Amino acid sequence: MSDLFKIDVQTIDGKSQSMNDYAGKVLLVVNVASKCGFTPQYEGLESVYKQLKDRGLVVMGFPCNQFGAQEPGSEAEIATFCETRFNVSFPMFAKVKVNGEDAHPLYKHLKGEKPGVLGTEGIKWNFTKFLVDRSGHVVKRYGSADKPEKIAADIEALL
Repeated sequence: MSDLFKIDVQTIDGKSQSMNDYAGKVLLVVNVASKCGFTPQYEGLESVYKQLKDRGLVVMGFPCNQFGAQEPGSEAEIATFCETRFNVSFPMFAKVKVNGEDAHPLYKHLKGEKPGVLGTEGIKWNFTKFLVDRSGHVVKRYGSADKPEKIAADIEALL
């Protein structure tokens, strides 16, 4: 079993959840923000999720306020924004830190398995995406500018 599945996360409504609940699924893990130039990617994430969820894809949104303070709201405000503005139906989680000593264990794991350019682990901005296979191995890391629709073929290859 991948170490990924030993990590616990907190849902946006405050419940603890094990990543093991997602074993056997293809995951697209994204650090999201409501006030970012890339925020419209919620639409693409939702579209890819709706199209592929029945085949085993789970998009996972993790709000993060570490980049330009672009996710200042509470979990309740974030949930309302995602539901009313983008009709988000994929799982959303509590706000996390993705960089630094206080980075969430999930992000420490993802960055360790799939470093960025020149081997740097740090996430550069909102809407960085990690594609994880059904066994919990990080297959690919995408930058903020990589639109969900453009990586759908990579996702489908794992389904």
